[in-house]
Amino acid sequence: MSQLTWQKSSFSGGGNGECVELAAAATSAHIHLRESDHPYEIATTTPHALAGLLGAVKAGRISRA
Repeated sequence: MSQLTWQKSSFSGGGNGECVELAAAATSAHIHLRESDHPYEIATTTPHALAGLLGAVKAGRISRA
């Protein structure tokens, strides 16, 4: 995987190290996500799929188990 520039979520904070980070690959149409506590565990998705996930979370269709 080429060098990625990671951005921390604007909702991350509190200094407890629990941050979601995103990076967009310049050479493909994919978005990469990782948890700051586990930076080598990276999930890759498309913008369309990520938008669907975020929409479902915001609408309350996905909850914690």
